[in-house]
Amino acid sequence: MNDRGFDNQDLQNYLDFAIALAKDCGKIMSKSFRKSHFVKYKGIVDIVTEVDVASQGYAVNALKKAFPDHSILAEEDGLNISKGSKFKWIIDPLDGTTNYAHGIPIFCFSAALEVNSAIVMGCAYNPISEELFFATEGGGAYFNGKRVHVSKTTIFERSLLATGFPYDKKSNPDDNFDHFRDISINVRGIRRLGSAVLDLCYTASGFLDGYWELNLNSWDMAFGSLMIKEAGGEVTDFCKMPLDIYNRRILASNGLIHDELSRILCIDRNQ
Repeated sequence: MNDRGFDNQDLQNYLDFAIALAKDCGKIMSKSFRKSHFVKYKGIVDIVTEVDVASQGYAVNALKKAFPDHSILAEEDGLNISKGSKFKWIIDPLDGTTNYAHGIPIFCFSAALEVNSAIVMGCAYNPISEELFFATEGGGAYFNGKRVHVSKTTIFERSLLATGFPYDKKSNPDDNFDHFRDISINVRGIRRLGSAVLDLCYTASGFLDGYWELNLNSWDMAFGSLMIKEAGGEVTDFCKMPLDIYNRRILASNGLIHDELSRILCIDRNQ
């Protein structure tokens, strides 16, 4: 029995369940990929499709059946089922909805388990590329069954980063454009892939050297933050304070360029 109140076998059982759930929801996504969709607007440009809803519905029903006493937090309609439990599942049923709706194969399902305010397990799955990422607290980070680690890039100017922009960028002064400009002139390149979860997984796997974004939600950061830690990277807020996944800002890197990124991002009128 560990400090969280369960043993390693329990953690493995939760992980096995999460991976099976991710693959089942991946089948829902794959079946309708590059087909016409019913699109509902949550804002001026922020959308949800019938596949987001179907994936979440499947996941939530499966969780209720398997763990009736666990709490669940999920993206669509702000689903928040509170059971007063120390166990809380945090679900993103389709991260990268805009990509999905446009037929761009960069999206995923993600699940994370929070126990007493700490993320202890999670996974992410892109059914098109069949990329499966998973991590457990103290157990390492994995990509398609192989343990992964963050990159070894030490020279900031040679780093490849990723970021994103808020859906309400037209009206939100906290729009990330200044950061993008200030960082992009100092690095090799910046990618805007459209999936925060995969940005974090790619950073953990060493494909990217770092990632930052603001105006995120807990389901965007929960699993990915654990993946970064277990891959040997560093994950904080913009000013290198401990990450709070409910505080909407994240800075993740291989740890070797973290100070350089934070130096730019922490100078912020809205911090």
